Amino acid sequence: MEHLDLPASHAARGTVRLPGSKSISNRVLLLAALAKGTTVVRALLDSDDTRVMLDALRGLGVGVARVSDSDDYEITGVGGAFPVKQAELFLGNAGTAFRSLTAACALSGGDYVLKGVARMHERPIGDLVDALRRLGARIDYLGEEGFPPLHIHPAELAGDTTEVRGNVSSQFLTGLMMALPLRRRSTTIEVVGDLISKPYIGITLAMLRRFGVDIARDGWQRFGVPAQARYQSPGEIWVEGDASSASYFLAAGAIGGGPVRVEGVGRDSVQGDVRFADALALMGAKIQMGPNWIEARAPVDGRLKALDLDCNHIPDAAMTLAVAALFADGETTLRNIASWRVKETDRISAMATELRKVGAMVEEGADFIRITPPEKLVSNAVIDTYDDHRMAMCLSLATLGGVPLRINDPACVNKTFPEYFKVFAGIAQ
Repeated sequence: MEHLDLPASHAARGTVRLPGSKSISNRVLLLAALAKGTTVVRALLDSDDTRVMLDALRGLGVGVARVSDSDDYEITGVGGAFPVKQAELFLGNAGTAFRSLTAACALSGGDYVLKGVARMHERPIGDLVDALRRLGARIDYLGEEGFPPLHIHPAELAGDTTEVRGNVSSQFLTGLMMALPLRRRSTTIEVVGDLISKPYIGITLAMLRRFGVDIARDGWQRFGVPAQARYQSPGEIWVEGDASSASYFLAAGAIGGGPVRVEGVGRDSVQGDVRFADALALMGAKIQMGPNWIEARAPVDGRLKALDLDCNHIPDAAMTLAVAALFADGETTLRNIASWRVKETDRISAMATELRKVGAMVEEGADFIRITPPEKLVSNAVIDTYDDHRMAMCLSLATLGGVPLRINDPACVNKTFPEYFKVFAGIAQ
């Protein structure tokens, strides 16, 4: 389907059961693959990103079996390095898969080529490669220096300390932490500069503990992986609902009256993006939360409040705030979002372009976006999505202003939420 025409809507209410978290799904799959024993992964996200991870793990010698027609998978771990020592892996535009598998393959003693789609080859990976090389990894760039595709050769282990910049992508640190138990040596990672997206590192640490590895942490600047670290299957693990995906429906409730309740993520979540609900509350939305659910309603007067917010802790969910800003009572500024520029697309530039199409005044900077809502949204705007799932899902919320929209390339949502538009139609009225 080249495009999808979304009708105008004026209200939103209902209950949504969330798909599994992408961040947790791909972390759990890799850890289960490296662990000793068999892990049943329950409620795994079914999406493009998890499919490329599953395919890659099969190609590396990991046992992968779907449990009947469910979203459960049985992963037979290899108890250490990958047994297949020569493989070429295609990883699409899945950053969570590409970064973590780069690190794991670099320390598995094999010869591997890792490739992706054209946009993946524009997303930086040099900081991770440099960090791995300090530990003896041998990695060549097959294209532009600092970017995929990569050719990985068997490592010649050297050194027990490495460093990685923290201000480009937290996935570099995540990849290192998940792979370093393969060295069987005490290893220290030092973070250079401020670490962005700390909640995502929190997810990584929590998942590592579930598989029996506890990493020593000195603030957010130094992490120590002990020599005795070994992954052990927990037997069974459930994947939480995706907190980033929850943001679209919570925002719909805040914009369209509500109540809209999301199930599968809540007060007990390990995901930092649950704090999106706090940001909506700052905009005046009425939020309620339980251990495994969150509910949002519009402010009493129906109009959201503008805000000026540092969004470093919720980089993905902050995109939803940019569209919610269309319904605010003044100028909204989202700061500390430089990481948007190296995601599936340059999200600051893309968001500015598409918000202008619906009538907003937008100012963009290196690490911020400022949005002034229009008096009236532009009807029948044609939204480009840049092969970026979050652009498509975020901009669909503009229809709650009573205007129809056309979404180009709606299938890009398959990356994380293939049923998104069907689910959205179920709550938009």
